[in-house]
Order: sequence, then C-alpha cells, then structure tokens
Amino acid sequence: MSFHRYMRGMSNGGVISARTGEVLSNEELQKVVPSIFATEAHESRSARFAPIPTASVLDGLRAEGFDPFFAQQARTRIEGKQEFTKHMLRLRHRSLARANGEAFEVILVNANDGTSSYQMLPGFFRFVCANGLMVGDTFEEVKVRHTGDAVHEVIEGAYRVLEEAPRVTAQVDAFKGLTLNQDEQRAFAEAAHILRFPTAHPEQIEEAKPAPITAEMLLRPRRRDDLAENLWTTFNVVQENVIRGGQRSRVRDANNQIRNVSSRAVKGIDQNKALNRALWTLAERMTELKGAA
Repeated sequence: MSFHRYMRGMSNGGVISARTGEVLSNEELQKVVPSIFATEAHESRSARFAPIPTASVLDGLRAEGFDPFFAQQARTRIEGKQEFTKHMLRLRHRSLARANGEAFEVILVNANDGTSSYQMLPGFFRFVCANGLMVGDTFEEVKVRHTGDAVHEVIEGAYRVLEEAPRVTAQVDAFKGLTLNQDEQRAFAEAAHILRFPTAHPEQIEEAKPAPITAEMLLRPRRRDDLAENLWTTFNVVQENVIRGGQRSRVRDANNQIRNVSSRAVKGIDQNKALNRALWTLAERMTELKGAA
C-alpha cells in the first residue's frame, strides 16, 4: 500500500499527510492546518500568554534534522477561533532510517488558544497500514509552557524524545516476539473495546448503550500482512479498527428495532492521543502478564 498525500478540510479540522519519500512544506501546511502559523494569541488569552508560532518552532526543528510528515488541526465551533486551535505534527529525524516499513516519530501538539502547552511524545509509524501510533505513559512526555524561550525549549524537548527511540524500538521488537493465542487476542480486543466504547459496558456506566461493533470485530484484519498472531500485529489491527472506524454491523436500538450502523473514526486530537497511549499501555501490560505466566 503506497502512502499518498491526502487533505481533508481547510481552515477548520484539516488533515494532511505526506507521500512516501516526501516531507510536508510550509505552503502545504498553510493550506490545510493554518493554526500552525498563528502569530498572535486568541483574544481569550491574557497578556502573560506568550504566543510562539508553531511554524517558528518547526523552522528550528527542520534546521536540527526533524521533518514533518503529518499534520492535523482540531475543529472548533467558535467563530474566529479556527486560526488558533490545537494542532498536531508528526516528525521524523533524518538520522533515523526507515526500517522494515516502520519509523520512529516525534509527535508535537500545540495551540495558541490556551487549550494546550507544547507537548512532545514518542510515536511509531507503520507504513503498510499508515498507522500512526503513540507510546504509553511509561515513556517521557515533554511539556513546554508558552513563556520565555519556547523555541529553544521545544527543540531541546524534541531531542529528549528522540533519545527514547532505542527503547521504543526495543519495545516494538518485544511485541513482535510475543505470540498470542485466540483467548489472549480476544482479551486484548475486549479491553480495547471498553476503552473505545465505555458507555457500552454495564460495569463502566449504569445505563449502557449498545456499541456499533463487537470486541471480536476489532480483531478483523484489513490486509493479508496482518494475519500474524503476535502481539504487535494484534495491537496494530485493533488500533487501526479503533481509530479509523468504518466497520459495519447491526444493533438493536432502544425501540427494539434492528439498525445498520458503523463505527466512527476518532478525529479529535485529544481522544486520538488518549486512546493510542492507552492501547500501547495495554500491549505493555499484556507483555508483562505473558512474561509472568
């Protein structure tokens, strides 16, 4: 599967990805994720808030060998706020060669409307399915406030995240080396289902509502390359189905009528980050349990 550039939305809720072998330019980013280029803070911010354009930070990161391959801007319903909303960049350092169809990434999140400090954490990209993963909370997340020399601090933070690359890669190798039987795969999917659809589980909420899909459906691979029974493959299959959605099923509604439904994609930056990190942590816990057995 080749990874083609795609654009969705413009000034409100845009997403853009680079083609394989290419990086995103400022011109391309400006068209789809304009909040990266905000030079002023949103009017709701106080004088103490120091707006540092993400574009300025990105220029500094490029000079240090970090290139952007993916960008996303959050949606907003507040008029005039779309130029300041939260946005996310996925960057790769030129010193780390792409290997086995995978790449280590530095994820940068920021906003000039007060909803986010600069946040950086490790990520991992799998080219066969264009899966953008985020590691769990056992790995360092760097945060920089909108004060002082933020550009320098963010660049330093990116290098701190980059230092996690060997440990992240070692964890991925551990996931690949762990075979799961069908019961273990189902257990992983059931835990992921609770994370994605908490209101569908009576033990999580008093009035449970049916989920659009079952936990077993999260284990359905979308390509032949994902038929392996190791933890890494199971994790990626489940993560892709959780984040991308689009799986169809039939459920009985409150009126006892059968309806055709499909699972929705996770489009929000915060929800995407939270689910991705929780799934990674779930995979780490599975590794620990298998090691203790």
